[in-house]
Amino acid sequence: MKVIGLVGAGHMGSGLGWALREGGHDVVTSLAGRSERTAGLARDAGLRLVARPDDVLAEAEVVLVVTPPGAAVDAARAIAATTGTARPLVVDLNATSPATAAAAAEVVGAAGFDFVDGSISGPPPTVRPGARIYLAGPRAAEVADLRWTHAEPVVVGERIGAASAVKMSTASVYKGLTGLMAQAIRSAAAYDVLEPVMADLGDGFGTPYGVALAATKAHRYVAEMREIARSQAGAGLTPALFEAYAEIWAEVAEQPLADGRPETLSREVTARQVADGLPTVR
Repeated sequence: MKVIGLVGAGHMGSGLGWALREGGHDVVTSLAGRSERTAGLARDAGLRLVARPDDVLAEAEVVLVVTPPGAAVDAARAIAATTGTARPLVVDLNATSPATAAAAAEVVGAAGFDFVDGSISGPPPTVRPGARIYLAGPRAAEVADLRWTHAEPVVVGERIGAASAVKMSTASVYKGLTGLMAQAIRSAAAYDVLEPVMADLGDGFGTPYGVALAATKAHRYVAEMREIARSQAGAGLTPALFEAYAEIWAEVAEQPLADGRPETLSREVTARQVADGLPTVR
């Protein structure tokens, strides 16, 4: 049974670690420099803790990298700079554009690591089972063959960047619609028409809970929106739409609602509470 290393044991990383541990894998991570919240998530997931990130690389046969999108290439550089001789398979699961995935692959490849491009669609398995793990690269099938539980691996090909392209396309819809709902709630509250607006929209375009949940992760969404913009530009499309979404989430990240934690957020949150937590300036 392979030893799986985790670089990034936050909400999603710990959830994936738990899913693999449930399948029988020994999952190891380091909490060096991480917050008390992350430490609690890792312990709740039953992950084995080691002192240093280099210790993770030394022990693991496969390393999953789950960091904020803006830290993906820095994480690759940190792995490449390891002083040890072990060279586990590196699986980048970050929400980045194909171009950023290729840059990370080049960094770790120059240091002798093989690379699998990956992405995640869905919440952490500890929240709701069924996340899809998209994988691409010559060794993607090896990662798909791990003993995943509560998550579904999907190999999309051997081309590095293909799994990231899936994420950039799906996230543009999921998070784009959530961003639209956030703006609708905020503008409706500013004009004092929140109740009729929510009644008219119903549940077809998202829920207050979805907006509140996104707000708790807005600081991560800023970089992800820029990665989507970069991805769309690479496809010959205008990046302007998701550059604007990056501005929206940057503004949300500064509001009181963004101070919450996704794992403790009440599903009963109302549109009024969302509006109060995302005040506008009139």
